[in-house]
Amino acid sequence: MQTKFPSNDLIDPRRAGPAPPYESLVSRQQPGTQDQMITKPDHGEESYQGWGRLNNRVALITGGDSGIGRAVAIAYSREGADVAISYLPEESEDAAKTAEWVEQAGRRALRLPGDISQEAGCIEIIESVVREFGQIDILVNNAAYQMTHEEMEEWSSEEWEHTFRVNIHAMFYLCKAAMKHLKPGGVIINTASIQSLRPKSQLLAYATSKGAVLNFTKALAELAMKQGIRVNAVGPGPVWTPLIPSTMEEEKVRNFGGTTLFGRAAQPAEIAPAYVFLASNDATYMTGELLAITGGQTPL
Repeated sequence: MQTKFPSNDLIDPRRAGPAPPYESLVSRQQPGTQDQMITKPDHGEESYQGWGRLNNRVALITGGDSGIGRAVAIAYSREGADVAISYLPEESEDAAKTAEWVEQAGRRALRLPGDISQEAGCIEIIESVVREFGQIDILVNNAAYQMTHEEMEEWSSEEWEHTFRVNIHAMFYLCKAAMKHLKPGGVIINTASIQSLRPKSQLLAYATSKGAVLNFTKALAELAMKQGIRVNAVGPGPVWTPLIPSTMEEEKVRNFGGTTLFGRAAQPAEIAPAYVFLASNDATYMTGELLAITGGQTPL
């Protein structure tokens, strides 16, 4: 496949991606999948150009089937990395497409369907990567669960616990298992959120868990540096991914991201370069940091 890359002409950031209203099939049922989205996200399929910054490295990306995870997988593979992606079995169709993009970049792809909410599943994912590739150099904890509600009683105890199991417990399990294999120079990147800094009541469980992700990142960075491993977080604002139509009311989906300074949500392709930077040798003096990409919403 001959990939088409854009020119280096100036791009008006307000018009670098589609603006609301966004069209989707709103189901409020997870997991969200690509076929729900009439306005399709841009993962960098036709635009991301790699420069060999991750040559011969091995990356594991959770939630790598779609959205930010797919964009990071495409970018990493074009930067020279082999890529493993974990995802729920129900997301296999999207995962297969992500793996196809990785292989089209000339790199190896490993698909790992399973449930990361339990420790045993997380350990098996890490061990599978090491068995297949002989190493792991980059761990991207990206998978997340969210659901919006208007009243506190609408959050069941089961949903609250599940949110934390996917968003923060799995992160701990995966990092603990990966630290046994990561060598000096290895990298862990956690997906935080604007909700880590500016929590909204409708996302009470998700926002609270993402606050925990930020603190986990900063605390783990101190421990991991004893082994020469860097740990950072990316904090996206609104990003147009399958998570949105599967968790929000129709009107909020249609106008998603419209209140940012850009008047639109980010595309996954606009977030992926942050993960490349943090994984590369360009960021060797960065650990315990949050790289926020929020459309101008980050509080001072």
